[in-house]
Amino acid sequence: MAGTSLKIVTGAVWASLALAGQVSAQGLAQGAAPPAAKPEMTESCPGLIAARPPFAVPAAFRLAALNADQVRISYIGHSTFLLESPQLVRIATDYNDYVKPPVLPDIATMNHAHTSHYADNPDPGIKYVLRGWAEEEKPARIDLQYKDVRVRNVPTNIRQWAGGGTERHGNSIFIFEMANMCIAHLGHLHHTLNQQQLNEIGRVDVVMVPVDGNMTLDMEGMIEVLKSLKAPLIIPMHYFSSYTLDRFLTRV
Repeated sequence: MAGTSLKIVTGAVWASLALAGQVSAQGLAQGAAPPAAKPEMTESCPGLIAARPPFAVPAAFRLAALNADQVRISYIGHSTFLLESPQLVRIATDYNDYVKPPVLPDIATMNHAHTSHYADNPDPGIKYVLRGWAEEEKPARIDLQYKDVRVRNVPTNIRQWAGGGTERHGNSIFIFEMANMCIAHLGHLHHTLNQQQLNEIGRVDVVMVPVDGNMTLDMEGMIEVLKSLKAPLIIPMHYFSSYTLDRFLTRV
């Protein structure tokens, strides 16, 4: 575990991490009273590294094989990342028709908030299309093992844009387990998390968090979620301007 590293690619991600990497459970609590103690979350990763300070190694994009303790993360845009495992399993998060990775992923995850987070007709070459919602507002239950990657989900609710109601289980927080790391993608999260959901997520090393503060969860609520998750590395996403990103970084 001591040698596990996170390989980061693309200038956009590295620039964000240079700032967001300063955010930790300690950093989030600066200037505010610590949150009430909660039971420890389930340590579900096979080789959890969330207990130690994170480090990142910048690297140029290339198709070279990764070491067994490395994950390549490329920020594509909006809420879409391309994750690559040591066995070069490629995952596209919040796969949609507008923002696509430059290579065809093996696994595509989606959320139902609106069309920049899912595709009705994804490329048929994608081996596994994982929709984070089910019919009749039932919770999607996903637990996929493919080569050296495990993908699982924790359902959450979303707002209905027409009428202001709630679509139950319309969003999923996806957790990707690879290279002895747990990486959580919050999707289009609209509410804070209860203890059962936190327990299902478990301890995570990296969290990808929407920081727009409007279309998803408001800023205070999202910071509450981050404090509860206690991930040592936070990667912001789903921001519409540098002002929105800077507002989040300043706040945390």
